Amino acid sequence: MEREKKVARALIEIGAVGFTLENPVTFKSGIISPVYVDNRKFPYYPNEWKVVIEGFKDLIKEKNISFDVIAGVALGGIPHSAALGFSLNVSSVFVRTLAKEHGKKSMIGGGEVKDKKVILIEDLVSTGISSLGGIKSLRDEGAEVSDCFVVVSYGFHEAEEAFKNAKVNLHPLTTFPVILKEAESMGKLTAGEVTKIMEWFQDPHGLGEKYKK
Repeated sequence: MEREKKVARALIEIGAVGFTLENPVTFKSGIISPVYVDNRKFPYYPNEWKVVIEGFKDLIKEKNISFDVIAGVALGGIPHSAALGFSLNVSSVFVRTLAKEHGKKSMIGGGEVKDKKVILIEDLVSTGISSLGGIKSLRDEGAEVSDCFVVVSYGFHEAEEAFKNAKVNLHPLTTFPVILKEAESMGKLTAGEVTKIMEWFQDPHGLGEKYKK
């Protein structure tokens, strides 16, 4: 729990979490949200980014997961996967969202993953579509992938079911409810705002549409 709080606080301190109750944002999945997370800010803040990379290292060690290669999904997962690979002295690759139009037209860049055990690093999981698409691309190239590590998971039920069906274990450094609690304790949100956001969290599709209106 201490790691979850530290990562949540790092996110809030660098302004990577925005609370937009009056002007909600729309995710790629179509969900309309009063909160957004932008983990791409971390490389600009090395001290806070170190909390994330060290968090990944500790979590991997705790889970006792062995692997040959670290992969990151473009674009958000790549900085974290590359930094983690460098720190652990382990090979890293990246997963494209679209295949190259020339050469081998591979979805994987940086090296071979065939017959390798690969862990995927992501910056954010909401519905899980992007992450599971990356895992499918890795598996299509012959990689063995059963674990995905992510900076932030919203914890939506549909994502949990999707990862379960894909036989992938999801390991978040922190979660959406923890971020809200830390934001309240840091004075970034009132108790009433937290209550309103948690109502959305319980029904993101239904209440998201209400936000749009």
